[in-house]
Amino acid sequence: MKDVFSAESHVTEPFLTDVKALREQARRHIEKGAVSRTYIGDVTRTVDILQCVLATELVCVLRYTQHSIVATGLASEGVKAEFAQHAKEEMEHVMAVAGRINQLGAAPNFDPKDLVSRSASEYATGSNMVAMIRENLIAERIAVDHYRELIRFFGDNDPTTRVMIESILAVEEEHASDMQDLLATHEGVRPNS
Repeated sequence: MKDVFSAESHVTEPFLTDVKALREQARRHIEKGAVSRTYIGDVTRTVDILQCVLATELVCVLRYTQHSIVATGLASEGVKAEFAQHAKEEMEHVMAVAGRINQLGAAPNFDPKDLVSRSASEYATGSNMVAMIRENLIAERIAVDHYRELIRFFGDNDPTTRVMIESILAVEEEHASDMQDLLATHEGVRPNS
């Protein structure tokens, strides 16, 4: 077995920082919490972006919650339950994003007065259950495209935020798939058919 620290290793720089220097750096600017000198992202821009993600997720919580209450029809119970589950999962996203904003030294903005203007998705209720499913599918598609863009933006500059957005994206893709299945079930038409 080859020693990973041998001269044959392809690493051109030492793997570990000088521990003494690392300790000294950790003591400097402790008021900045998790944001140390090795954070190479733009904290202000990241917080601004995450405030918009927070607004998007809050709008989704509100829309799914409203739909879970008002959807009617013979087959509405299963759809209402799906809407309620999605609202719960979107709220988990809210908490994760708000927590990350806080880690970066800012306060998450829960002020409802400009929530919709900060959100990537819209708050649309729909006049019937199928219209609600459609609106949720549209909102999920917006979130999926937006979050993919953010993942590319954060890249290696802020891996913690990128990984959080990747995790949220996986759930949003699942939500979009669920809405597409519900739409096919209740409209009888499968997209691309």
